[in-house]
Formats: sequence, structure tokens, C-alpha cells
Amino acid sequence: MASAHPSLKTSFRKQQTLAKPSTFSGIGIHTGTEVKMRFVPAEENSGILFKRTDLPGQPFIPATIEYVCDTARSTTIGIGNMKIHTVEHVLAAVAAYQIDNLIIEVSSIEPPIGNGSSDVFVNMIENAGIQQQDSEKAVIHLQEPLYWSEGDIHIFSIPSDEYRISYTLNYPETKALRAQFHSLVLTPESFKREISPCRTFSLFEEVSMLMDYGLIKGGSLDNAVIIKEDAIFSKNGLFFPDEMCRHKILDLIGDLFLVGFDFRAHLIAVRSGHASNNAFAKKLYNHITMENCE
Repeated sequence: MASAHPSLKTSFRKQQTLAKPSTFSGIGIHTGTEVKMRFVPAEENSGILFKRTDLPGQPFIPATIEYVCDTARSTTIGIGNMKIHTVEHVLAAVAAYQIDNLIIEVSSIEPPIGNGSSDVFVNMIENAGIQQQDSEKAVIHLQEPLYWSEGDIHIFSIPSDEYRISYTLNYPETKALRAQFHSLVLTPESFKREISPCRTFSLFEEVSMLMDYGLIKGGSLDNAVIIKEDAIFSKNGLFFPDEMCRHKILDLIGDLFLVGFDFRAHLIAVRSGHASNNAFAKKLYNHITMENCE
């Protein structure tokens, strides 16, 4: 049903799932152990569900904002002690290809990291094929600006009939980064070409600290870009001069997918990360749900 409120406009499209299952195995970034992941088609109106196949009863965790429980260095969803770390890279590909119903089976506490980007998840989707379903999905068109800001971190949206993201990365104290900017309209094609290959990155000092705490056991130059002062360390060099900015867009797409609504707006982000992405996602969720209340 279309919203009667002037700040929202609703259109509809057909829901989508995958045409068949698709599987990938690799190491987890934190555990460093082998993880098997499988995409399984799901019924209409099921949503996106993570399934921990390594736990008794193989429990599910819905990929929605109410289950976000940690945003330090990555986005974690969970119910009680049951968690899934680093869901954003998977969900970014799911969002870009407009997959509405899917079971994501994982045999560990985290998906496989692949090369630190969304490449492998795009391949899984394309290898399986996309199946259109009979039920419709509401698409929310935001009709007024919405913003979140804290210090020098800002995220705001303005009305647009497209889903556009414009991101400014700013590390003035890091010579190799300085400032970067990228903007694109999100489609499966633009995501695959411009965003999905872009790997996670970290400052050398952050990596050293995480290693001291026994984390990122699966981290290496095979799945990350490391930056130290004016030097950039990566396997095969950078894929784009602004690869780090583009990866921030990847993270933003994945984090905002947890809002649970397909929406259209121009998102403009400055220096945002997982915590601020989640804060804006909550604000966006509340705006959409409150304005749809009768």
C-alpha cells in the first residue's frame, strides 16, 4: 500500500531470489579457519537469513538492523551468544543485485573473506542466476532530506529516483590516502565494475594492534590493503587509485541493506564507517516506519 505521507513515495517491483544454490569456501578473516558458505533460494517474503550450520539446530539470524550487535571494525549480527561477523561484504552484493529472499548458510562465526571485497559473492549470485518471484517488493522513495552527523563524520540523503552514493574519504594525516571521492548510481553492473573488486584496507598501526589481540588470524595481503605513512602494500597493486574510497562505499551499501527496505535516495557520506553507517541506518529505518504508520 502506498504511503499517504508526503515525505515518502512508494513504487513496487517483483521480489527476487536465486535460481539455484551456490557454494564458496575460503578462510575467515578473524579465525583464519576454513569456512563453507552456501546461498540457498528462499520463498517469497522470507527476507535474508543467515544460518549457522556449525551449531546445534542450525539456527537462523535475520539480516535486519534489530540484530546488529557490534560495529567495531566490521558489522556483526547476532541473537544472544550466536553471532555472524563481517556480514557487510556479502550483503553489499545481495543489495546490488536486489536479492530479496535468500538463506546464507555459513559453517563458522563469519563468512569467508575471499580477497577482502565482494567479488566472490557477486560470482556466487551470477553463477546461480536470479529468479523473479510472484510477490511484490515495496520500493521507498524518500521525499525529504535526512541526516546524521557527529564531529567530522556525516551521512545524509536527499531525494532521488535513483540509488546514488557519493562518498568522501579523508585521512589528512596519512600521506598515502589524503582525500578521495567517488560517486555512482547503484546497479548490478556498476557494483560489479566499480565497487565489488575493492578490498578492505587498514592502517599498519591498526593491523598491529589487532594482531596483538589475537584477531585477524586470516588477514594477509591476499585479502587486504595495508597503509603505512606514504606506502601502500597490496597484492598486485591497487585495482583503482581510489580503491579505499570505493571500499567504503561497499561497506555503506552492505550496512544500509540491514534497514530492511529497498529505498531510493542520493546518499552523501563523509568519513563514515560501520558505527556511523549503523546509526544512520537506524534513523532511516525509524523515518520509513514512522511515516508509514497510520
